[in-house]
Amino acid sequence: MSVARPTMEDVAARAGVSRALVSIVFRGAVGASEGTRERVFAAAADLGYQPDRRASRLGRTRTRMLGVVFGVGHAFHGDLIDSLYAAAAVSDYEVVLSGVTPRRSEEEAVRALLAERCEGIVLVGSALPSPALSELAGRLPAVSVLRDVRVEGVDVVRTDDAEGLRQAVTHLHGLGHRRIVHADGGRAPGAAQRRRGYRSAARRLGLPSMPLLPGGLTEEDGARAAGALLRLPPGEGPTAVTAFNDRCALGFLDAVRRAGLMVPEQLSVVGFDDIRAASYAHIALTTIRQDADALGRLAIERVASRLDGGEPPGSPVVVAPALVVRATTGAPR
Repeated sequence: MSVARPTMEDVAARAGVSRALVSIVFRGAVGASEGTRERVFAAAADLGYQPDRRASRLGRTRTRMLGVVFGVGHAFHGDLIDSLYAAAAVSDYEVVLSGVTPRRSEEEAVRALLAERCEGIVLVGSALPSPALSELAGRLPAVSVLRDVRVEGVDVVRTDDAEGLRQAVTHLHGLGHRRIVHADGGRAPGAAQRRRGYRSAARRLGLPSMPLLPGGLTEEDGARAAGALLRLPPGEGPTAVTAFNDRCALGFLDAVRRAGLMVPEQLSVVGFDDIRAASYAHIALTTIRQDADALGRLAIERVASRLDGGEPPGSPVVVAPALVVRATTGAPR
């Protein structure tokens, strides 16, 4: 048996006011005394009434809704969404999410947000080609988060990925490691910058050149990288590994430990992102932290400044990462 949802008329009857006055209160418009507002909110709370915010915006010129496209299953994207929600609330915007899955493309995710009348769009780790980004930017303010793009009209807010890998390699070198290899991210957003940071740090420190391991975004990719490492002839393998991201590092750790290697006694491992699982006591992954709060806040500020202040797209905003040392790195044995 279904229970009817309370209506605005029910709230009006409970508060002893007209429906029009209830509408004024929920719209935040002038025309209701403070006492009336308190009675209306109290009545709504008693009844469990929630106004339909989207319906209330249908007649307005602006919706104040920001679309966010993200990858479902990407752990760090979840941290960013939490930050985007908090930052949007401060700027009086509502966030509308549209996920990318194995059976739902990024193009479909974007079209859904356009249909929702979103005023701006935040693309988290976007893989859209430049022509599609350019077309989107011609329709509404767009911000690319985590991916560095050079498309007119698209703002960029990202982490200094190259600096993150330089910090990781420098940390391992300081512990005494000289054979350090990188589990690559392929064509994932940020992978090219992380490769560059790894290689530049290795050259600067005079480390031997080592072929990249085939890594990627997921735990399965990390396990594949571990398999490639375990097939190397004795004496030719590294004593330390930097992984493209934390999920890759977790899969890598599981595979090498199953093969009998001790971490960090025989092999040190550094991840990237500092997702929640990295800090779990049984994992304690040394990693490079991306500042999710700063990335989300800056992305919302960029969209809001264009919508509310009429500002043009700005220069890319680059956020510094930070090394977080835990239990998966130590001096080589």
